[in-house]
Amino acid sequence: MPGPVTDYQTLRDIATRIRIHSVESTSAANSGHPTTSSSIAEILSVLFFNTMRYKVSAPKDTASDRFVLSKGHAAPALYSAWVETGLIPAAELKNLRQIGSDLEGHPTPRLNFVDVGTGSLGQGLAVADGMAYMGKYYDKVDYRVYCLIGDGESSEGSIWESIQFASYYNLDNLVLIIDANRLGQTQATPVGHNLEVYQRRLEAFGFHAIIVDGHNVEDLVKALDVAASIKGKPTALVAKTYKGRDFPGIENEDNWHGKPLGAHTEKVLKHLKSLLKSEGQLKFTIPSPVAAVPQVDITNVKLSSPPNYKLGDLLATRSSYGTALVKLAHNNPRIIALDGDMKNSTFSEALKKYDPTKYIECFIAEQNLVGVAIGLSCRDRAITFVSTFAAFLTRAFDQIRMAAISQSNVNFCGSHCGTSIGEDGASQMALEDLAMFRVIPGSTVLYPSDVVAVERAVELAANTKGITYIRTSRPPTAVIYPNDHVFEIGKANVVHSTNNDKLLIIAAGITLHESLIAARQLAQSGIGVRVLDLFTIKPLDKSAVIKNAKETGNKILVVEDHYYEGGIGEAVLSAIAEETGIYIKHIAIPRVPHSGTTAQVLDYYGIDANHIAGYVKDLLK
Repeated sequence: MPGPVTDYQTLRDIATRIRIHSVESTSAANSGHPTTSSSIAEILSVLFFNTMRYKVSAPKDTASDRFVLSKGHAAPALYSAWVETGLIPAAELKNLRQIGSDLEGHPTPRLNFVDVGTGSLGQGLAVADGMAYMGKYYDKVDYRVYCLIGDGESSEGSIWESIQFASYYNLDNLVLIIDANRLGQTQATPVGHNLEVYQRRLEAFGFHAIIVDGHNVEDLVKALDVAASIKGKPTALVAKTYKGRDFPGIENEDNWHGKPLGAHTEKVLKHLKSLLKSEGQLKFTIPSPVAAVPQVDITNVKLSSPPNYKLGDLLATRSSYGTALVKLAHNNPRIIALDGDMKNSTFSEALKKYDPTKYIECFIAEQNLVGVAIGLSCRDRAITFVSTFAAFLTRAFDQIRMAAISQSNVNFCGSHCGTSIGEDGASQMALEDLAMFRVIPGSTVLYPSDVVAVERAVELAANTKGITYIRTSRPPTAVIYPNDHVFEIGKANVVHSTNNDKLLIIAAGITLHESLIAARQLAQSGIGVRVLDLFTIKPLDKSAVIKNAKETGNKILVVEDHYYEGGIGEAVLSAIAEETGIYIKHIAIPRVPHSGTTAQVLDYYGIDANHIAGYVKDLLK
């Protein structure tokens, strides 16, 4: 067994200094989590000053080991560790939680040493899984990934999704550390200090599990050395710790979660300083990364060939999603598709058939699915596409929300949207997905209406920063765009017009095709309407909406296969909010729908061609 890189006493003193910084910074802020920061002080000391290989001068060097603090409320301890490395001036800790400071209450990538935002518990391990998968199977370099979770958040089902994923894919470059400090926010955790329970559970899932004294630096060093030697399975350290460690009168006591120490501050600081054995600058060694990773370029990715379809052919938009992924993969080896056991329905299986190494099966565990994609995309190592039924992405809304906070670049494709899927019924019908993705900060929401548009939407998404969402449909619909049509984010397309348009219909997907049928029916009655395909729901082409409305009698009909709240109609209403004289009628799904054939359901909820033609006639009376 090798000895420590940094001597044990220095590691102990660093842990004490992490506690001192955590107390001082939370007291200055009069806010924060000093007790939960205290329970992980030795763990961080050993990780950052003995075990992890990284560069202080370049915290996100692509060859470095990765660290994810899933229990993000312990941010003061993380910030304190980086102070001890010399990256952050100690004086900056006084700005903890202050407006304008990047040392926020929970870590975010505004800081150059943080890969992902954490604090919504149960999510960090999925991200670490993605990082470890990247290192083992794509970069093929021996950087290691360490994820520290709290015992409280181990109650989250998403944690066990991630544990299962790590074991299934033999992520032996991953180390999970459970800070088993026994206390949650309001009471003891379900397992408490019965650490063998954690150990048995982890071993049952295929981990090598080690119980360790989380305040003994010698034991931690040895356990992490053992973890580095384990092959073929991930390792978990179950660390017995105490909340408020070395805080007299506070250690292991209830009702100290998320509270600065107040009147106890000076007493605790005096005691902590008395524990220091060394004065002045501590001498430590941080191991360097072992090797360089391959250079990766994920910019300016293009389809290897243009769409190749015949106008009028009937094809489901979902069918060209996989085609586009394969075309992107022809030109870039870092296109990765992830799915939740829906690959033959979303058509992501096309990429698996082309190159199985570019596809990751995440099974029916959508929260982990999204987290893994976030981890894979960290440090610009890959372009990730996540797909499943659009309805099932709602289960992972919190992960998607956190992806935006993490400044992640992840692309989502939700298939089987709306009532148009027919007989499967309401549980499978995505009718809130547009609202969900529209509200994500910085997101781009694409709703392509034929297979040509889908291919270009996938290409555009691959080159767009932030969270993107592509909505695809199950029923076959006509090809309406020529193969050479140029699509742009934020640019709508007029797909039908006459010389005497009296009204503007705005739609997308299945209702766009129903609107085109209605437009042709109306033309036979001498009624001219214009049909606008938004293509991008966010950002919306506001100028096109207003211009076309004014050219068609200032009347708009919006018809969508989505609930009224948060979809296309509300996006259009927002676009014309400051305009006067424009009337808008909005038709959407008003309630939880029933099963039926596609035609029956569209008719029943009034979004088929016949109903659309009727709405137009009523509006023009």
